[in-house]
Amino acid sequence: MMTDNKILLGGNGTQQILLNAGMANRHGLITGATGTGKTVTLQVLAESFSRLGVPVFTADVKGDLSGLAGSGKTHPKITERLEYIKIEGHQFEPCPVLFWDVYGKQGHSVRTTVSEMGPTLLANLLELNETQEGVLQIAFSLADDEGLLLLDLKDLRSMLNWVADNSKTLEREYGRVSKQSVTAILRRLLVLEEAGGEVFFGEPAIQIEHLMQTDFSGRGVVSILDATTLYHSPRIYATFLLWLLSELMEELPERGDADLPKLVFFFDEAHLLFSSAPKALLEKITQVVRLIRSKGVGVFFITQYPNDVPDEVIGQLGNRIQHALRAFTPRDKKAVKAAAETFRENPAFDTVEVISNLGVGEALISTLDKKGVPSVVERTLMSPPRSQFGPIDQTEREKIIKRSPFSTTYSAEIDRESAYEMLKKREQELIKRREEQTKREAEEKARKKAGRSSGGSRRQSVGEAFAKSVARAIGSKLGRQIVRGILGSIIGGRG
Repeated sequence: MMTDNKILLGGNGTQQILLNAGMANRHGLITGATGTGKTVTLQVLAESFSRLGVPVFTADVKGDLSGLAGSGKTHPKITERLEYIKIEGHQFEPCPVLFWDVYGKQGHSVRTTVSEMGPTLLANLLELNETQEGVLQIAFSLADDEGLLLLDLKDLRSMLNWVADNSKTLEREYGRVSKQSVTAILRRLLVLEEAGGEVFFGEPAIQIEHLMQTDFSGRGVVSILDATTLYHSPRIYATFLLWLLSELMEELPERGDADLPKLVFFFDEAHLLFSSAPKALLEKITQVVRLIRSKGVGVFFITQYPNDVPDEVIGQLGNRIQHALRAFTPRDKKAVKAAAETFRENPAFDTVEVISNLGVGEALISTLDKKGVPSVVERTLMSPPRSQFGPIDQTEREKIIKRSPFSTTYSAEIDRESAYEMLKKREQELIKRREEQTKREAEEKARKKAGRSSGGSRRQSVGEAFAKSVARAIGSKLGRQIVRGILGSIIGGRG
């Protein structure tokens, strides 16, 4: 239920608790122990934004969120909850949905290119140290300078091998390249491939606008990334979602505050993003979260404990929904206290005590008003979703995928000419030049020998000596630059 762009989250018997959808770009945090209702809360938010015409992106770690594509059914407990919250006109209905899957089995294939991923995120994905990340940066810089496309992992592997083979030549311009570091990176690429990472890199790369669709009735389309398999490779999962956020930030125009966000992004199991992030990456995450607000994108992080999210990020999350946390261990007690301290205190109850005693489907909620001021925390019974509890069946899922307007767009992988092919071609050309040079030197040696045997000799001219010098230099980058400088348009382009 929604009125004036406000989403009904639930009620407490005396009042209904609302979320101002226009403040969703101030981001949010959904926390709570396993089984306390976080997924259903996410489902209610997703379908509510959809009905407002706002596209939604969410990862589906457990497989339950496919239920957004199905219609809910009446149940005595749901009826009881509707009456308690005083919800009228609750209609069970599905949401318009697009299914995505990095592995291309449970939805449209999701790919990006190595170049689009960039060296910083890729270094985190490969778990590289600072020296190795520096070598990776050199490979990317060189690829840009040479006009070489890095689309998939074989392109990157070829680029790294080329960097290692030409390390002495590159040292003056790009810095020292350790062959041991290159070898270590190549080993990490093998590990990534074994984890299924190779299917993620390639073309056609996903287009951001395809995640920001509305249907014919104006409802926002909910894009669901199947992460049931991807979740077993947590670094790939976390890095992919962070990359997607970065792409949204870079591609979307400045928008500022508006009546509704342009997209709402749910980052489930957010602790995977922060648990091992180095300082440089954490700074990038903080920057993305801060700046993406001005692009009209709202980000909701979902995790068990509030302190799973660093202070630098949690300070930017204005809307808070806290489900139950059980204080069984010292860590649990610390987490409960930390969660309570993030709320604006309600004098009617002890926040620390309530967090430990919340039932399933209950939450403590604080949202931002139109001026960005957080509300006093309220104990709330959450609204039931209009869509289906639990996943839809596989047959229905396959029908939705086939009906999708992108059913053929991402079905076939494209392998166009890129760094792998271009470097291979350069190597073949170099081999050919060396063979021709060897042949010329052999012929010249034969002529000299024949001249000596006939008793004649002549002094090598300055022009011949210079020509030989140029020929010997052709195989190196410096030599190619010399030839281009002298001959101009006769031998053009980079060697």
